[in-house]
Amino acid sequence: MGVAPSPPARSEPRVAPPPPVPSGVVARIRSDLRAQRAARGQFPPGEMPFSVRRTREFEREPLPLLLRLYERHGPVFTIRLMYAPVVFAIGPEANHHITLSNASNFRWRDGGLGDLIPLLGDGLLTTDGDYHRRARRIMLPAFHRDQIAAAETVMRSESEDALADWHDRARLDLYAWTRRLALRIAMRALFGFDVRRERDAAMAEEFETALGYWGRAFAAQMLRGPGSPWRRMQRARTKLDRVIFAEIAHRRRSGERGMDLLSLLLDGTDENGSGLSDSELRDQVMTLLFAGHDTTTSTVTFLFLELARNPLEHEALLASGEGPTLEMAVDETLRMYPPAWIGPRRSIDPFELHGVRVPGGVLVNYCSWASHHLPEVFPEPSAFRPSRFTAEARAALPKGAYVPFGGGSRTCIGMRFGLLEVRTIAATILERFTLDLAEPERAIRIRQMPTLSPRGGLPVVVRAR
Repeated sequence: MGVAPSPPARSEPRVAPPPPVPSGVVARIRSDLRAQRAARGQFPPGEMPFSVRRTREFEREPLPLLLRLYERHGPVFTIRLMYAPVVFAIGPEANHHITLSNASNFRWRDGGLGDLIPLLGDGLLTTDGDYHRRARRIMLPAFHRDQIAAAETVMRSESEDALADWHDRARLDLYAWTRRLALRIAMRALFGFDVRRERDAAMAEEFETALGYWGRAFAAQMLRGPGSPWRRMQRARTKLDRVIFAEIAHRRRSGERGMDLLSLLLDGTDENGSGLSDSELRDQVMTLLFAGHDTTTSTVTFLFLELARNPLEHEALLASGEGPTLEMAVDETLRMYPPAWIGPRRSIDPFELHGVRVPGGVLVNYCSWASHHLPEVFPEPSAFRPSRFTAEARAALPKGAYVPFGGGSRTCIGMRFGLLEVRTIAATILERFTLDLAEPERAIRIRQMPTLSPRGGLPVVVRAR
């Protein structure tokens, strides 16, 4: 690391911070009920009566439920989940409407993504409007193509180190292995941290503890007493914040910089010369750590699940080298298992979609997972077919058909970084090993929160090539 001159003093951000969102259970329910009463217009048809069974089905296996309701009611329908009616809009036109053509009519912060605020704070995932746009403008240079290419060295080095203990016929949980690897890469790329150091290893452990909150059932997430998942998440956040704020203070004081994202963001400014405050820096890097870590883990895991299930596709991939065929296999994995599988929003004004009127002020979700499994868009959607993503086939897809990273101005800022990381990890494995399912008869169940992942991990047997 070099030592840069001390940065000049910066003025406070000129954009007002986002409004608070209720985080307490009672306050959140009251806020949602007030919004329902104020909704302007009738909800689209669907399943409106209160049903614990339906809510549990949505928690456990939302994809069959959503596809069934799509067949019954069309692309726009309503489901009551617990106390709240939620409008779902499924399919290419719906995705394009919400993410691009009418994106300004939808808020993220007081939709479902507000649930992430207790850990992530006011990062790109949980803010809207001018505040979000300003932060994104400051952060974009850190994701320039050259910066991402420079991170490939870190990705390759960490991947090779992680493979050092692999040997022929070894058995391991690929999901857990990839999760540890992705976290090490993220810690180095975002903070310049090395989890081989005691402090950084402890931080990685606390981050995993905090994420565990969203893996619990909704009822458990509502608990707030001693020993509850909420309390454990809050304790982990406190410890994480202590390390992050200390690192920010050290770098501001010393002028020390590296090639990590935090170093780049410390010196980033908007058009008025205003930079990110300490709390804004913390929220943005925490959001990127959350988003990048989980999405890479799930995509690599599901890629090798499908290659093990489809040996002909695996052989074709090995025969052609990593090139475009690996990219196509990753794209197909993201179609089948988009990590950010749902896009929760709240409508601002009433709107019409597919001839259905939707009120203003209500919860509206698009769902890439369901949209990617519509047979009229992707024939035989449960089949793993990388050939769907040749240049010609991809160009023929309708607008909004394929949205694993969202769309429009809210497309994931780390998309290129994440895709490079997935391809680098996958290529490093494919060069040396073939992975077989350790329990081929076992049904793979999908966990939805916070991102798609195989429930119980993915046991594999390693075969040296």
